[in-house]
Formats: sequence, structure tokens, C-alpha cells
Amino acid sequence: MQAPEKAHPTPFMPPPDSSLELTPEQMRVLLEQAARRVFSHIASLPTQPSADTDRGAELAKSLIEPLPVQPTDAAELLDLLFERLVPKSFTASGPGYLAYIPGGGLFHSAIADFISDSVNRYVGVWAAAPALVQLEANVIRWFCEIVGYPSGARGVLTSGGSLANFSGVVTARSALLPENFLQGTIYTSDQAHHSVQKAAALAGFPGRNVRVVLCDERFRVDVAEMQKMISNDRKAGTSPFMIVGHAGTTNTGAVDDLVALADLAGRERLWFHVDAAYGGFFMLTEHGRRAMAGLDRADSLVLDPHKGLFLPYGTGCLLVRDGDALRRAHSHTASYMPEYQEDPDLVDFCELSPELSRGFRGLRVWLPLKMHGVEPFRRNLDEKLRLAQWAADNVRAIDGIEILAEPQLSVVAFRLVKPGLDEAELNRINIDLLRRITGRKRVHLSGAMLGQRFALRICVLSFRTHMERMKMAIEDIRAAVAEL
Repeated sequence: MQAPEKAHPTPFMPPPDSSLELTPEQMRVLLEQAARRVFSHIASLPTQPSADTDRGAELAKSLIEPLPVQPTDAAELLDLLFERLVPKSFTASGPGYLAYIPGGGLFHSAIADFISDSVNRYVGVWAAAPALVQLEANVIRWFCEIVGYPSGARGVLTSGGSLANFSGVVTARSALLPENFLQGTIYTSDQAHHSVQKAAALAGFPGRNVRVVLCDERFRVDVAEMQKMISNDRKAGTSPFMIVGHAGTTNTGAVDDLVALADLAGRERLWFHVDAAYGGFFMLTEHGRRAMAGLDRADSLVLDPHKGLFLPYGTGCLLVRDGDALRRAHSHTASYMPEYQEDPDLVDFCELSPELSRGFRGLRVWLPLKMHGVEPFRRNLDEKLRLAQWAADNVRAIDGIEILAEPQLSVVAFRLVKPGLDEAELNRINIDLLRRITGRKRVHLSGAMLGQRFALRICVLSFRTHMERMKMAIEDIRAAVAEL
């Protein structure tokens, strides 16, 4: 007869610690405290400085501290954030932010993130949250519809264009190169965003494998020169496999001849990738569709909803025409994973992306699009195109101003020219001009080197930027030029 099992003694356990749990009343109070400050912040955006980082290093160093042991009252922490820390920054969500490529920061998406983070559902695999995964899949389908991709296309939301470019390079490498891929070469323009070079490096390619092609006077890549490079590389024994074109470069908003690049990629049997992080959503407009003809022929492309759809930073996207190619490049499994979807209408996002753990990014896109429909986004983008052209015409009228890049989308680049000065002296004057304009803190512009010339840039892309603010920009540019 088998002896009964001995019961193990119950170990000593301290009382349950529920100090991280907030009661409904505590949650309500915290939410109200935060909301009150957020509402005030957004309401004051039109009167906030366009940028204020004076003594920023001093402030940053004052915040260095050891791991906190004692609690701090939430109201005190929120006051620190909104009264001292948030103001010391570029006001990227304000109407005067005309620098780099603005990110809008729609409040609707903040509510979506609050919901997403609060319910904390996992959407990396379909089985964990089927309905929520479908909402994000709908967003990807909508983006495919905007750019003209077929039903077999797939995509993923990313943190931004840099990771989307990385996955695009990995997908092309997987599709066209062997495991020993170090002879593979990539072709792009000298106006490419640095994330293209970084993506190639992270994907395992030596820096020399990224061939940089010069541009024409409109800062569009020279397709004939690219063709010559590809032919010479084939003769030298390398393996050309990828072209990276642009639908809106960072410096000037230039749009490459996408039809010609698609034709070249087809002739040479190369993967055609387009960085449309800035410009892609202008496909919602008639002007954008004309400017970016051929975008639908790309094998893959990058979009940044935090640019052209005015969403908060941290919202990028990669679309791939052949969804199976995206899946083959990223699919891996393990014994602890649930069974993946084979239904073509459903998706496991972990199979299309480097990420397994990820947030529910789709809701921040889905909610504002469902609340408003697409038309307000289209109208806003049309307005930005018109404002950029208006800005170019008015800057051109200022004595001594030279337009270096006419708007192809919503960027204009210009500089001040004074007779008898060499390029180095002109660059110094224009750096000073930029400092004087931004020093008024009504608008924030940025600069860029176009070859050997320093240019000032205006990029109009915030849903809060309208004609009133653009008139302020021209006033401040005119006044700063007069000072010089």
C-alpha cells in the first residue's frame, strides 16, 4: 500500500502588496490632473515660443538623480513636467514649427494611446486579440489603398521611417540575395535620408555597398547615372539588387522620377524601394498623385503617419507589394508560440516584423480616421501644398533671396545672396539669418547643406499651421534680412 504524500508546509508570505493598484477614485483624480494640464498646454500652443531650448543642458543635468526610494506626489510631478520640462523643447506640435518634417500630434491619437495602454492587449499574434489585430490590419489595407497597392500587399506599423527602411532592406535582401549576400549593392541618391545607410549597415552590408548617385538641379536622382553604376558593378562582379527612390526628400522635398526608376528596376531585375516617409500621404491629393506617379510600382515603400497624417511621433509604416515576401523575410516560430494564421484575410504581425513584443499602434491611426473620415486629411494636405507655394512666392520677392529648391511638395529651400561674397561667407551669413529668424520664436525653420551651399528650409506640414502663421514667417524673414 502506497504511503500518503506529505503535505509541504506553507511558506511564510507577507501580506499582499496592492500599493501599485489605484482605486477608481485615485485613477479619476490622476486623470483629471493630467487632462487639465494637457488641455491648457494645447490651448496655449499658438502663443508658445516655436522653440525654446535656452539653458537646456543646464536643466537636463539638474535632473540627474539616483533611483527614487521615496514616493513623490503626482501633482508635483505633473507640475515639473508641464511648467519646467515640456516648455524647454521644440514646439513641434505648434503652428509655428516649420523645421525638419513636422509631426502633428493629433489629440485623438493621445486618447487612442490612453485606451491602448490601459487595456494593455497584446496584438503581436492574432490569437491574443483577434478583433484588435483586425483593426490594425484594416489600417494597413487603407494605406495600401491610398498608394494603389494590390490586395496581396501587406505591411506593418513601426516606430518610424528608420525601422521601416530597415525592414524594407531586409525584405529585399531575403527576396533577391543568397545567404552569403555581401556582394549585394544598393543604389540611392545623395539626398537620401541617413536611415537608408543605417538600414543597410544594420542589415549586414558594408558601407561601400551603398552606391550614392548624384542628383539633378531639382535634387532628383540622376537615373541615367544610376544605370551606368549598375552596369559597371555587374561587370565588376558585384550583385546589384536594390534601388531606393524618394517621394519627398528631407532637405528639399524632392520627388524622384519614380516611373523611370521603376522601369530601371524592372529591366535590371532589382528590388524597387521608395522612401515616402514624408511625401507618401500626399497621394491623397491630386497634386501628390501627379508628382508621385509610379509609386504604386514600388516593391516596398515607407510611410510616416506621424508626418502626413499629423499623428504623434512614433508612427511609421512599411508596405510591401508582395506580402508573402515580407512574411518570408521575417517569419520565425518557437514551441511556446501559438499557431500562426494561414487565412489570407488574417495576420500575425510578428511574422511581418522584427518585433514580437509591441504596442497596439493601430488604434492611434484607426480612431481619428474613423472619427473624421479621410476628407479632412485630404483638405489639410492640399492646404499645406498651397501654403508652401505661397511661401516660396513671397520669399522670392524679398530683395537678395535666392530660391534653391522650388516646392515639389510642401518644402521650399532658399538663401540670402550678397554680391562679392564667396560660398563660405554666404554660408556664414545664412546661418546667422536662420538664427535671427528663429530667435523671434514665432516660427522655427531649419537649415540644410545643398552641396556646398547652406540653405534655409520651410516645411509646412502641421494641421495647426495656416495662413496667419505663414504671414508671420514672411514678416520675420523680411525683418531678419533687413537687419543684415
